[in-house]
Amino acid sequence: MAVDVAIARPELLQVADAVAREKMIERDEVLEAMEQAIQKAGRAKYGHEKDIRAIIDRRNGEVRLSRWTEVVEQEPVENEATQIPVRIAQKFKPGIQVGEFIVDPLPPIDFGRIAAQTAKQVIVQRVREVERKKQYDEYKDRVGEIVNGIVKRTEYGNLMVDLGRAEALLRRDETIPREAFRNGDRVRAYIYDVREEPRGPQLFLSRTHPGFLAKLFAQEVPEIYDGIIEIKAVARDPGSRAKMAVISRDSSIDPVGACVGMRGSRVQAVVQELQGEKIDIIPWSGDNATFVVNALAPAEVTKVVLDDEARRVEVVVPDDQLSLAIGRRGQNVRLASQLTRWDIDILTEAEESERRQEEFRKRTGLFVEALDVDDVIAGLLVTEGFTSIEDVIAVDDDELASIEGFDESVAAELKRRAEAFLEQRDVELDEKRRALGVEDAVAEAGGFTPAQLVSLGEKGVKQLDDLADLASDELIEILGPDSMDEDTANAIIMAARQHWFEGEDGEAPESGEQDEAPEAAGEAVDGDGQKA
Repeated sequence: MAVDVAIARPELLQVADAVAREKMIERDEVLEAMEQAIQKAGRAKYGHEKDIRAIIDRRNGEVRLSRWTEVVEQEPVENEATQIPVRIAQKFKPGIQVGEFIVDPLPPIDFGRIAAQTAKQVIVQRVREVERKKQYDEYKDRVGEIVNGIVKRTEYGNLMVDLGRAEALLRRDETIPREAFRNGDRVRAYIYDVREEPRGPQLFLSRTHPGFLAKLFAQEVPEIYDGIIEIKAVARDPGSRAKMAVISRDSSIDPVGACVGMRGSRVQAVVQELQGEKIDIIPWSGDNATFVVNALAPAEVTKVVLDDEARRVEVVVPDDQLSLAIGRRGQNVRLASQLTRWDIDILTEAEESERRQEEFRKRTGLFVEALDVDDVIAGLLVTEGFTSIEDVIAVDDDELASIEGFDESVAAELKRRAEAFLEQRDVELDEKRRALGVEDAVAEAGGFTPAQLVSLGEKGVKQLDDLADLASDELIEILGPDSMDEDTANAIIMAARQHWFEGEDGEAPESGEQDEAPEAAGEAVDGDGQKA
């Protein structure tokens, strides 16, 4: 193998050592950047299409510049500048094999002003890339930590913070309202994201993130740091008010008292850092109702009604506690909702009583009209928890007869009247459905109730194709959110589309014949063989 022409340049190693110390990166990475710069200068002199490589000796700084040519089997070659056929290569170097390289040493290049400037740019760019990669590796696992930095400059209200080894961005909307920082000010913030972007790793800081408050308490309260007390949830209105739910794993330690500290010393340290933000510390509870009541403190709660499926909770408070429960501009109830992750509706006792009375009157009137009974019997049914005519039919005869004032004959008569009312209602709804033009195929495709078929007809869903064209959310919107879940809606729509796929298989009726509904829909026909 030919010996490369080498020039000893010990000053290169000295420069590499200095840059490595200043940027706190590896010496080899700086030398690799120098090699790339020399290679670029060599290609500018000998041809950009050629494979020019430079190697710096790590011991004495010798620079070897050479041209590499790959030995390939095919002839002619794809790239004459970097490849040579094995037949010709063996004339220069007997025994060389495909895949090896012929290395031709090149004389050293004399860096002119342009070449030196280009080399400098390559080195700087490469060193910057290595530095950014090191910053990303250092901070990517530090998301969720609090860091201290110095404001370096301000760009359109956003702060560039110098963390010592890296630079981070604190956006204007991530700062607490009414707080202002100037260049040179110290700032403490929470790392909520680290992303590697084309311009380098981006560290994003926040002083409004709920995690910032939690980490501040972890620094002030040793029990939280040690894991004895756990912060279960945090909700913040930055700069104004916050709520934090805590629980103790040691029954002998009061989690709220530990976070407040002696004469409020611990919580006050956090409040000062957050520019006077008031903090409500509440005990966390695994019982949702208890947790909601605690979260609405300092307001008193007299009644809680939970809807687990919708994750909504109805809270009843005394009349004089309404403003306190809602808070200024709805702040208290909003933070409580964020903390518990339940939608909270607040009613006063008077409003709740009035609503109960209105519901009682409405349901009593329904039973009076549908079952042709007096107010006393209708009131008894409502008091026992019956909300619809279907409930009367669904209940056992013995249970219905056990209601005070009822007997078996009364129970049987009520059931008979309920069945007659529902049958009459279904007949009327079916007639209305037919008047709207809703086909039987639609009725049978989804097993819809007569009332649902009327709702479909009023929305223009009258044929099987109309039903097949719907999306699941559209069908649920027409029939009501409690009518079915998304999977059921999708199954109904796919059944309605079945006749489309049968047409693709060549089973569609011939032209001129009326389309038939799929067998799954069980299309009804009347006695004359016509479509019903």
